[in-house]
Amino acid sequence: MTRLQLLTAEGKHISLETRQVNDFRATVRGEVLLPTDHAYESARKIYNAMIDKRPSLIVQCANAADVVSAVRFARRHGLLAAVRGGGHNVAGKAVCDGGLMIDLSPMKEIHVDEEGRRALAGPGLRLGEFDRATQVYELATPLGIVSNTGIAGLTLGGGIGWLNGKFGLACDNLLSVEVVTAEGQILKADPDVNQDLFWAVRGGGGNFGVVTSFEYRLHHMASVIGGMLLYPIQKARQVLSSYDTFARKAPDELTTAAALLTGPNGDAVVAVLVCYSGPVEEADKILGPLRTFAPPLADLIRPMKYLEMQSILDQGYPPGRLHYWKSGFIKELSEEAIDTMTRHHAVKPSPLTAIVLQQVHGAAARVGPAQTAFPHRKSQYDFEVLSQWTGDTKSEENVQWTRKLYESMQPFLERGVYVNSLGEEGEDRVRAAYGQNFDRLVELKRKYDPTNFFRLNQNIRLEAG
Repeated sequence: MTRLQLLTAEGKHISLETRQVNDFRATVRGEVLLPTDHAYESARKIYNAMIDKRPSLIVQCANAADVVSAVRFARRHGLLAAVRGGGHNVAGKAVCDGGLMIDLSPMKEIHVDEEGRRALAGPGLRLGEFDRATQVYELATPLGIVSNTGIAGLTLGGGIGWLNGKFGLACDNLLSVEVVTAEGQILKADPDVNQDLFWAVRGGGGNFGVVTSFEYRLHHMASVIGGMLLYPIQKARQVLSSYDTFARKAPDELTTAAALLTGPNGDAVVAVLVCYSGPVEEADKILGPLRTFAPPLADLIRPMKYLEMQSILDQGYPPGRLHYWKSGFIKELSEEAIDTMTRHHAVKPSPLTAIVLQQVHGAAARVGPAQTAFPHRKSQYDFEVLSQWTGDTKSEENVQWTRKLYESMQPFLERGVYVNSLGEEGEDRVRAAYGQNFDRLVELKRKYDPTNFFRLNQNIRLEAG
């Protein structure tokens, strides 16, 4: 009799009879894929091509009931289980070797309540899919900055995007969630029901269950003034120092980012990106100082639809490349920090790599650090080294360059780190991601997942409290 080999959560190997797998398959509406199935290879692949793992079983869930069946099946056999939403996270936690992958990507339903300004969204949606549905009504909620990103992981980790100054983070705009717990129960969580669970999923990642439905608050948003200015890399200190002063004074309606990257002609440049959603008649006054930092090589700032702004970086971050990231928060750009970034950027091994400073301010910074599980509530930049390349033979060179830059930047960085940009970096960095809320999150982990069933994430270990 044919048997399927699987890995347990404790690292042991077990085998299941074909009959047992077929019995499980009969309980779900979606597809159950084995490594021999035609669709398996595409289903196991995620955004970061550095991650090459092979689950023994993939459940492509059609609805919350399928998620319940998958969780109960995994619990019954003690299986290692991974949960995939958009599969965009650089750490690759969405997939595992030998275990069960709970794939939420087919769950793309979305219902927009135009009058109530709410959206009920499935966890398989990507940012672009969500935005296209809400923009029919000229409505939006804060999400991320690359439209291929999944809404689920982004929101559960906080969600820093172009509207954070005006409307806060993605998690700040959650109204309710539906969660499948480690016991295979479906719970609703909102400000009135299971309030502690609702608090935990707004920044605590996938540690507490599988969120099968997100209800978001929507805001009117049709067009913005957005785009970027490109400056010569030789003017990096001048431009980034001026940018820092400019960004600190930015109104809530203006959220910015700056980057060191390779321009269209292959030369290194400094880029300043903006998304302005305030009164159009004030745009020239507010954005005018950008053009005084240094003579720009290109001025690409213009009125555009919000959908276009949300996809403005997509071409630079397509799926299928190899990625290795390092991240941390930085409060101010000293000349020493700017020089360190510029010096390392000059010797980066891949022209696809960028050093990015994403602004967090305004509404996102005015939320109390303990109001949600996401604790990093102050005006600052998310400093990200987004290394990407093609070709496996270049991996060691790119990884080492990234680590050297990150180590050189340590004197300028805060202890905290954005959990959505965190790789495999150890328990201390996980604590830094959850900051002052870590101990409370440990207690809630004990309550909602006492066996640490949901461990393939930036894991809040029970013994860590």
